[in-house]
Amino acid sequence: GAKSKYPAMGRINPVHTMIRTGTDAYSGVLDKRGIRAADDMIVMPLQCGTQWDGLGHVFFDNYMYNGFDCREVSSAGAAKCGIEKTKNKMVGRGVLLDVARYKGLDTLPDGYGITCDDLDETAKKQGVELRRGDYIIVRTGQMEDKLRVGSWDGYPGGDAPGFAFETLEWIQKTQLAALASDTWGCEVRPNESEAGINQPWHWITIPNMGMTMGEIFYLKDLADDCAADGKYEFMFVAPALPITGAVGSPTNPLAIK
Repeated sequence: GAKSKYPAMGRINPVHTMIRTGTDAYSGVLDKRGIRAADDMIVMPLQCGTQWDGLGHVFFDNYMYNGFDCREVSSAGAAKCGIEKTKNKMVGRGVLLDVARYKGLDTLPDGYGITCDDLDETAKKQGVELRRGDYIIVRTGQMEDKLRVGSWDGYPGGDAPGFAFETLEWIQKTQLAALASDTWGCEVRPNESEAGINQPWHWITIPNMGMTMGEIFYLKDLADDCAADGKYEFMFVAPALPITGAVGSPTNPLAIK
């Protein structure tokens, strides 16, 4: 985003390209193939939209989860901790924690660090019990705010509400399966860290705790539905694409009530 002081890290928006079209079919240029059809392709970073951060995505010093050397991730992909290992695992009990609604806000302000108490009090207010192995989905309202103003400026890599560093203890205590949010990077930005350290919360959750996390999740419809019926738990289905050696994956998450 234009307001971000961090480099874009080479990520671009998805590029959708048609390989065969209806125009081709109409003109008859492909009749020799014996079929009239359309075909297309897409070029995109695996983490430019609603997606999972895999366990090979972030390193702690020179190591990734389970003590594997970071050089296990090469130009050929991740020899260890590839996202394909989760292809049949991202299904379970989901719980929405609508922190923005609990606070009486449309969106939490940029730079607001969500605390352990915020998460516990939101769950209490919603009357939902958190259990080991849950998929916890946290709404800040930031994505909806960007959609309202019609600009993504500052969303990728800019200031944002998100998890305070202290929530690492909450994650360990809760023993959740995975965590997801409607922000670009889950944790609060500016980060709660000293100069020169970017995304410190990620340094712990991914390579030390071994937790995959979901980012850029659209949550408005789910949040409105949960508020309407008072039910904040659901069956959560969000498998990663089985891209061998990838360190992240797009997903199309579903909440089934």
